[in-house]
Amino acid sequence: MSVAVAGGGPGGLLLGYLLARAGIDVTVFEARSDFDRDFRGDSLHPYTLELLDRLGLATDLLELDHFKARSFRFHTPAGVYRCADYDRLPTPFGYVALMPQVRFLDFLAERAAALPTFTLRTNAKVTGLLEDDDGTVTGVRYRGGELKTSLVVGADGRFSTVRRLAGLDARPLGATTDLLWFRLPRSPGDPPDADLDLYFGRDAYVGVLGGVHDWQVGYSIEKGSYPALRERGVEPIRAFLRERVPWLADRAHLLTDFAQTTLLSVDISRVDRWHRPGLLLLGDAAHVISPVGGNGILMAVQDAVAAANRLVPPLRRGEVTDEDLAGVQADRIRAIERVQADQVRVERRAAAARARGRGTAPPALLKLLFAIPAVRTRGARSNAYGPFPPQLDESLLRS
Repeated sequence: MSVAVAGGGPGGLLLGYLLARAGIDVTVFEARSDFDRDFRGDSLHPYTLELLDRLGLATDLLELDHFKARSFRFHTPAGVYRCADYDRLPTPFGYVALMPQVRFLDFLAERAAALPTFTLRTNAKVTGLLEDDDGTVTGVRYRGGELKTSLVVGADGRFSTVRRLAGLDARPLGATTDLLWFRLPRSPGDPPDADLDLYFGRDAYVGVLGGVHDWQVGYSIEKGSYPALRERGVEPIRAFLRERVPWLADRAHLLTDFAQTTLLSVDISRVDRWHRPGLLLLGDAAHVISPVGGNGILMAVQDAVAAANRLVPPLRRGEVTDEDLAGVQADRIRAIERVQADQVRVERRAAAARARGRGTAPPALLKLLFAIPAVRTRGARSNAYGPFPPQLDESLLRS
């Protein structure tokens, strides 16, 4: 049996790698010629690094340039406090590795390409589904041809073409914020631990993610307010940096135009049913995760693990049933529901605070709570592994 995976993101490529390691014929279709996109998620959590270590990949991956974020901090008008200490976790990977996603995907694609049953097709956007008379999906049409397969997996992101073609609609759960991303260069005098921080002001917050050569900066705006912000120009953003992130003040003037920014429209949504006969959705194609918490890659990786566990045995037997596909969703739905519910609560609190003019900072009571080391460790564990993390059945893989 063979599998077509639409989408060369973390979930799609990892699933392709795992299936090929299990000896299954798999083709991954990537719409673009490469994986280079600006401001994609860059966070590789301890769960992901431990998984890659068990697959024999972590050592070589971590030889690539990356930045180790060992804590997560809030900077508020009431003070600074750490929410998570990853280096307190019982793991050799006590950090979040911040690595440009393109480097991770290039690495994974290179390792997968060495497996005899793996094929990557680039510049090969999926444009249609092949179906039997009874509606069972039997393959894909793509830019350049078509391929008959036993199973199609849609892992093509939040704007999934496969999801649309399959008629599986995503239900919005409630997002009230958008993010405006841009980069500023590193300086030798920058704080050594300012690697994964949120800075709160009255009407906005800024997320700062450390990189080897620069900082990624995400400026929050109320959903739908981008046109009005463009009219005002970038000065309000620069003023926020000068006031709330003073160590970046000497570089704020380098942001001169909105052309240097990328708007990320935050979404939290979920498909009620992730599958049809012959077809399965994974990652953002099935459930869009907000960038809050930086765990979009983690959820996609765990989807891929759960899918490999469930699908390799029936693929080897020669028949994947709808019950097998439903099993993947059943294995993952509790975790996704919990993560999205937490994100919706954050969004609603932020919207209520804006409406009351109370500012965006979290309650001051949290400062007392996070003063307890065990609470910071528990916060790190929750973010590092997510709820109900699946464990790969390594017996399914071939050496």
